[in-house]
Amino acid sequence: MSENEETSPVLEELKGHYQSILTLLGEDAQREGLLRTPRRVAKAMLTLTKGYRMDPHEVLRSARFQEPYSQMVIVKDIDFFSLCEHHMLPFYGKAHVAYIPNGYITGLSKIARVVDIYSHRLQVQERLTLQIKECIQETLNPLGVMVVVEAKHMCMQMRGVEKQNSVTTTSDFTGAFNQAKTREEFMNLIRHNGTASF
Repeated sequence: MSENEETSPVLEELKGHYQSILTLLGEDAQREGLLRTPRRVAKAMLTLTKGYRMDPHEVLRSARFQEPYSQMVIVKDIDFFSLCEHHMLPFYGKAHVAYIPNGYITGLSKIARVVDIYSHRLQVQERLTLQIKECIQETLNPLGVMVVVEAKHMCMQMRGVEKQNSVTTTSDFTGAFNQAKTREEFMNLIRHNGTASF
């Protein structure tokens, strides 16, 4: 969190709301253990939603290089944490991203940054998958993009059906990945050596 955010009106307003929430839940917001909790939670929420204040397209454009390479580029096992927009509980896992350049590549770390930015917003896994794919497709105009996201959802583990070991997998793709052979190659590469398990 930046120094400006540490003293922002938004932080102070959030702090007040969390203090009210503690009281509504039946807690004494003035007891020692909770005195600083509203501020801590407000700061945490600003960090967990920092993706709203970042432009993932600009991140990709900042490291866009002309290159004749036209084979699959894969960044796999990108760890992420996000908040489900339905219950504001965490979901977390790994994203695997591939694209086939069409004259331009981007810095590999920028792919992970795109995942990071979109995951630091209130999300559903399906939209997260779509947004990562669309951002890369729109910014780099590659021959194709494919994204696979695997996640565990605390809203399923802590409440509701309370299924502790379920994993949700979503995928989306464009261009060359419409061909089953290309998708299969990507899936085989991200499964190599037992990766993508958590």
